[in-house]
Amino acid sequence: MRLPRLFVLTICTVLAGAALGIGPALAQIPFLTPDSTGKETLEIGTSTNEIAITSDFRGADLTVFGALNNVDQLLLAIGQYDVVVTLEGPREAATVRRKERFLGIWVNRQSLTFDRVPTSYSVASTRPVDAIAPPEVLNELGIGVDHLPLTPTGHFIGDINMGEFRSAYRRLQEGSGLYQDGDTGIRFVSTNLFRASLRLPANIPDGVHVVHAYLFKSGGFLAQKDLRLRVVKTGVEQAITDAARNQPLSYGAFAVLLALITGWTASLVFRKD
Repeated sequence: MRLPRLFVLTICTVLAGAALGIGPALAQIPFLTPDSTGKETLEIGTSTNEIAITSDFRGADLTVFGALNNVDQLLLAIGQYDVVVTLEGPREAATVRRKERFLGIWVNRQSLTFDRVPTSYSVASTRPVDAIAPPEVLNELGIGVDHLPLTPTGHFIGDINMGEFRSAYRRLQEGSGLYQDGDTGIRFVSTNLFRASLRLPANIPDGVHVVHAYLFKSGGFLAQKDLRLRVVKTGVEQAITDAARNQPLSYGAFAVLLALITGWTASLVFRKD
């Protein structure tokens, strides 16, 4: 009887391995697939690459689509893979001031400036961020409102409690809606495809925003993908912004003239004879 060629090659490989003493090593690998030898990665895309802010802008939802590559389907099925998607606004310095009562009035007594912090920040994840990875990993990657790096800059006067100023900054940003720390927002639509929903507040700053996608397996960080998103003002809002930035003297003179005309017109309309 003639054996198939593949079966003959398999027997030869096993016999050669036994002769070289590597039979036990082969026996320790019960199953090999092309995916198990590759590195897990992810790809992302957004529903739009530009958000236009008009006079009636009340916020928007941003949808991020993604795909996982070379993942272990068994680990994926039992929830060992996690995905976190964040949207960071333009980075700039932010100053937090502490008010205290002095001689019967409230005045700024202490201030602290944080270097290059996101002006806005939104999070979507497969489950609560703090349950995905250890705190030191989240701190290193800066994932989640509580783990964003807030690095002070400049000179300090007196004793300053860094923790209080950091908590105050996060609280102010969350109160204004610019920082949103959602515990969910990502769901898998098929075996390897996922969809993330991020809420953009009505007061989102314009400029270049960055979408970050992170892939974790069993609490360990695997891969990251970034994508840029532009938020621009259009119409009258953009014209006013450009005038204020590029022609400040003309803009100021026009604002004063407009205020005088408005006040004079109101005095005529509501005048009591």
